[in-house]
Amino acid sequence: MRVKLNMIRLSAKKAVVLGLLIMAAGSTFAQTADNNTNPYIKLGQKALIDGDFKTAVANLEKAVPSDPQNLDILYMLGYSQYQSNDYKGATKSFSSVIKGRPEDVSAYYYRAKAQNTLAIDPESKLSDNQRSNLLQTSIKDYNKAIELNDSDMKLYQNRAMAYRDLGNLVGTSTSKNYNKSMASEYYDNCIKDLETVIKKNPNRKDVALELKKVKVYRSSL
Repeated sequence: MRVKLNMIRLSAKKAVVLGLLIMAAGSTFAQTADNNTNPYIKLGQKALIDGDFKTAVANLEKAVPSDPQNLDILYMLGYSQYQSNDYKGATKSFSSVIKGRPEDVSAYYYRAKAQNTLAIDPESKLSDNQRSNLLQTSIKDYNKAIELNDSDMKLYQNRAMAYRDLGNLVGTSTSKNYNKSMASEYYDNCIKDLETVIKKNPNRKDVALELKKVKVYRSSL
């Protein structure tokens, strides 16, 4: 019985993942593999739905050359790269999606998250200027996504984190980008976004806790 229940849960999870991707990439997404003779597309989509993102990347990268303008394949590749922690690859793939589909909210969202993650990676050898540029570009992507869909609270919450990270960067006295007044402004923007989320979802204790932290960061400048 336990094995059977686990299989049911796994199938349900696959269905949810596929459903989210269909909504994100458009109505043609689910037909991409079925209507294409390239076996790598089918293998890539199956691996993605199974949660085997590295295998998905390997297959979808082989699929792209035969159909480089297929935005659904590029979206699947970008999503799989993101889930595989290949944030540079994801940024590139989602940039291609946005170029061909400039109103794709989800593509802006994932490109923004990928760039934010790259910016705060302690293992990277990026300069403070490079980190700052990535965070500012991330915020621009969230701005565009919110312009296209201003009711999605996760966009505000994630933009808040980008503002927070930028505040942390320029608010650190040892940073080459140190600027106390700019740090204060970034923290204020972060606070505003978090308050927007809480106003919509008053029970978000995690957001309320983050809001308290950011107010402490601001007061400590």
